[in-house]
Amino acid sequence: MAAGIVDQVRASDPESVDRAREVLAETLVTALDRTDRALHLDGHPSVVVVVGVNGTGKTTSIAKLAHRLTGEGHRVVLGAADTFRAAADTQLRTWGDRVGVPVVSGGEGTDPASVAYDALQTARDQGADVVIVDTAGRLHSRANLMDELGKIVRVLDREAGSIDEVLLVLDGTVGQNGVAQAEAFVDTAGVTGIVLTKLDGTARGGVALAVERQLDVPIKLIGVGEQMEDLIPFDPEDFDGFQDEDGCP
Repeated sequence: MAAGIVDQVRASDPESVDRAREVLAETLVTALDRTDRALHLDGHPSVVVVVGVNGTGKTTSIAKLAHRLTGEGHRVVLGAADTFRAAADTQLRTWGDRVGVPVVSGGEGTDPASVAYDALQTARDQGADVVIVDTAGRLHSRANLMDELGKIVRVLDREAGSIDEVLLVLDGTVGQNGVAQAEAFVDTAGVTGIVLTKLDGTARGGVALAVERQLDVPIKLIGVGEQMEDLIPFDPEDFDGFQDEDGCP
């Protein structure tokens, strides 16, 4: 894939290094050209399931997404379906209090699918229009944990009629390993969009191109900092992840 992009740049026969950089940036933007990167929240309530491996910033991204949606006028309920990590419930509740949205959880060891179900019912009872379900961070290679994730998705799909979004949170620094992660989650959970995190600092986000071209899953949101407002829609035209500190690809 990288070789193909290089070949395209060479084929343009750029007259200078600066022009080569411009062509490279244009080629990358074209490769990421999609017509639909919107979050589709059409259910009543809309159901968003957030998945990913440990350490990607999944729970923080959920809080930022809840903050963004409440700012747009949505009423949001969070479901703490990570019942294996002792601190997960507390962490999500802390974020929920900060954002000002209710959190539905179960005790440690509770069936995660039952927590997801309870979160959906609570959203209905409270008249919320979006329920966001956090799931346990899991290695994509752990078949038993991926099976459990599949159960959460099946329960919500059955009870809600459909799931509006399954968002996979990927660490923008992981490189090509992110594609292997994404493949497993796409197969198990039917991922509809990517949240690419840690693009502030020195992250480059090159995995963006690989995920989109190989798996045909759009990047919908990117994390660009620590503040609540630092989860933003992904726009290839504005994305500087292909550039170095001097603004050069």
